[in-house]
Amino acid sequence: MIKRVVIIIFCFTISKEASSQGGFFRGFGFYGAGTQSMHHYKNVDRDKRQYTFGDYAANPQYYSPQNHYSMERFSWGAGLFLEFGRSNNVRWQTELEYANKGAKEKELLDPLFGIRSDRFVANKYTYFQWNNYLKFFGAFGYAAKWYVMPGVRLEYLFRSSTPVYNPYSSNFPKFWFSGDIGVGTEYPFYKKWNWFVEYHYNPDVLRHKNGTAAIRNRTFELRLGLVFRPKQRSIDDCNAPKYFGPNY
Repeated sequence: MIKRVVIIIFCFTISKEASSQGGFFRGFGFYGAGTQSMHHYKNVDRDKRQYTFGDYAANPQYYSPQNHYSMERFSWGAGLFLEFGRSNNVRWQTELEYANKGAKEKELLDPLFGIRSDRFVANKYTYFQWNNYLKFFGAFGYAAKWYVMPGVRLEYLFRSSTPVYNPYSSNFPKFWFSGDIGVGTEYPFYKKWNWFVEYHYNPDVLRHKNGTAAIRNRTFELRLGLVFRPKQRSIDDCNAPKYFGPNY
C-alpha cells in the first residue's frame, strides 16, 4: 500500500510539473555507468536466540542469516533518457536503464558460532528500470550547468544469481521501487551535444522481507554520457514577434 501511494504521488508531481511548463522537449541522451552496491541483512528473530545447541536445532531460523553489511559489488549499467519542460531551472527527466546490482557475501557455515566461509561469492541482480526525476538546475560558472535530480526508480528484476543465503536472497520480488538522488554537471561538447557526469545515491525505500530476513540494497552509480539539446531559440522563441522592416 505504501509503495502504491508513493508512486501515485510522485507521478502526479511529475505530470503537474510537465503540464505547468508546457511539456516542451529539451533534449535526449544516453550514458554508461559504473555501479557499486551492497546489502544490509537484518534477522528479525535474532533477539530470540538462546545460544544453545538445543535451541538451534529447534529454531534454526533464529540464527541465519546474521545481521551484517555485505561487501561491495562493482558492476555496470547503461541508459537512455528524454528531458522535458519549458523552464530553464526545473525539468522532468524520464529514462530507461539496464542496471546490475548485488553484493558479495561470505556463506554462513555454522550459524550457532557465527563461523563463515573464507571467500566472498557474489549475489547478482540484473534490472530493467524506468527512472523519473525532477531536475533542478543552477547556473554556476561560465560554461558548466550544475543540477540536482531527486527521483524514483521502478524496477523489474530481469534475472538473478544467488548462491549465498539462497532461501532469502532468491526471493526478491519481480517488481520493486527505490529512491534516488543525483547530482550532476553538464558541459558543451560539440555543436548541439553536451557531455555530463552524474553521481547517484540509490537506496531501497523498503526492505525485501523474506521469512526472518529483511534485506535492503544500496547502490552508488557514477554516470558519464552525452545529451543532445535543440537550439534555445527553437524551444523558447517560437512565439516571439518577428521584424519584417519599416514598410510592413
